[in-house]
Amino acid sequence: MLSIVFLSSFLNGCKKNTYFDEDRLIENKVDSLLTLMTLDEKIGQMSQVRHFADMDSDNDIATKLIGSVIHTQGPNPGKDALGWQNRFKTLQEKALSTRLGIPLLFGVDAVHGQNTFQGATIFPHNIGLGATQNTTLVKEVAQITALEAQATGFNWTFSPCIAVPYNEKWGRVYEAFSENTVLTSKMAKASIEGLQGNLKDSHTVMATAKHFIGDGATDFGIEGGNTSLSMKEVSEKLLPPYKAAVKAKVGAVMASFNTLTGMPMHTHKALINDTLKKSMGFDGIVITDWKGYSRFGRNEVINAGVDMVMAVDGDLDIFQNGLKNAVANDAVSIDRINDAVKRILRQKFRLGLFKNPYTKTSLISEIGSQNHRNKARQAVRESLVLLKNENATLPISQEIKKIIVVGEHANNSGLQSGGWTMAWQGTRENYKGATTILDGIKAKTNADVIYDKEAKGNYFDADIAIIVVGETPYAEMFGDITDGKGERRLTLSEKHQKYIETYTAKGVKTVVVLISGRPLVTTKQINLSDAFIAAWLPGSEGDGIAEVLFGNFDFKGKLPHSWPKSVEDFNEKYGVNFWDKSKKPLFDFGFGLTYKNN
Repeated sequence: MLSIVFLSSFLNGCKKNTYFDEDRLIENKVDSLLTLMTLDEKIGQMSQVRHFADMDSDNDIATKLIGSVIHTQGPNPGKDALGWQNRFKTLQEKALSTRLGIPLLFGVDAVHGQNTFQGATIFPHNIGLGATQNTTLVKEVAQITALEAQATGFNWTFSPCIAVPYNEKWGRVYEAFSENTVLTSKMAKASIEGLQGNLKDSHTVMATAKHFIGDGATDFGIEGGNTSLSMKEVSEKLLPPYKAAVKAKVGAVMASFNTLTGMPMHTHKALINDTLKKSMGFDGIVITDWKGYSRFGRNEVINAGVDMVMAVDGDLDIFQNGLKNAVANDAVSIDRINDAVKRILRQKFRLGLFKNPYTKTSLISEIGSQNHRNKARQAVRESLVLLKNENATLPISQEIKKIIVVGEHANNSGLQSGGWTMAWQGTRENYKGATTILDGIKAKTNADVIYDKEAKGNYFDADIAIIVVGETPYAEMFGDITDGKGERRLTLSEKHQKYIETYTAKGVKTVVVLISGRPLVTTKQINLSDAFIAAWLPGSEGDGIAEVLFGNFDFKGKLPHSWPKSVEDFNEKYGVNFWDKSKKPLFDFGFGLTYKNN
């Protein structure tokens, strides 16, 4: 058995030659380590599993030579942040006990803060950040997300999503920054730079640009559907954010579930290997999405250029045995395996994991800190888009006597945060550390504030009604809008439409706050209301909305998507967007009122 001490000495010895720069030193270390590896060890590095499943026991980390562990839907790693760190430390120790002692990557979907951990700071989803058009803010948000992810034991996040949505029916519109390619590219760069910083810094994590490519441009907005754009359109509209990501040295790229030119993206060698890796010069890790290996052709996935496999839900043995047999039968070349493993090792060296494989416990006190929440509240304020403000209804005067707040979204941090919040599909309950919109309103006024959850109280003597309506949380395909039936629709539910009608019919001055992961067809509700705000999915700091309603801050947000006028706008493959001049939106991309220019 090769001594771990010897290996460490061997790899660190490269430092003595000052002729090489840091990148070259890392390449030397990668090449040296690769020559020592068996095929089983290489395939192990290409394997990613969950910390609570996919293995018979923790010992599988060592015996099956696992390269990466993820936390996703399922049991938490521990009761608190220290428990999470200790759980991952235990698994890391298993990896370090192997012949070569190669450390693990720990990944998580921290898509709007460390959104899997109770008490973390939860930021507006990307659609709201896109509305800010503030790249400095987005970078700061990403820096905080990275720190809180590290504090809970992670060194890798599966974000940002840099899709360019073509249809509001797609269930992941809110994960993307904008329908605008230029804005998306700027936000992608800022987010990646914030997450990664100096990768060896204990405050940063490796970022993942996803999903490559065409995920948001499928026909009729179907998650994992077919993207029928021409390659010219793909190159002009969808590739620029990835070029920006590669230029920002993004550590990983995740393959998409959709098909393009009739081929699943997981097996699209022309785009993954030839375009992304060769033409664009991406030198990081290409990873599958969930069960991407068994779902999309197995050997074809690896030959297309995928380097790491989410070997989940029974896929671990299928992947490891299948790939080993494929190499033996010349179905996958050893050169392809070596390329994949080099990319994985390269990122582990860049992260400094061979020297510092464990998270610092001192970071735990930063989780959900006041400074972080202040920054999240700023993000909420700047994300709000004022679509209407008739007769200067807003800001609300401090002289006002009675305010009615309506709607379950007004007093529920889970509803205001959307999917990927504490759970994959989000939560419909309040969660630790969050402030609701109602909390914020009460804190900002001396008026009598009454909460009329379902507009049944007949408080028509109010000076103003603040009606908070919107979508309930969803993620991925569960958010797709298909036949117009059920919970997902292009319009507000009849119940929420009724909330607005109840108070406007009585002549009460009405402010509507829309909580949604996409623009909705709300033409009638906008016409009925005195003021209308697109608040997107603000996250844990609901009081940021109240700060703008009462004039402590002005509106800054601009629409990251064109706003549809009617459901008929969605009869064809795509929704309303800035490059399609055949459909006239109710509000154009970039629209947004302020108190100064109302």
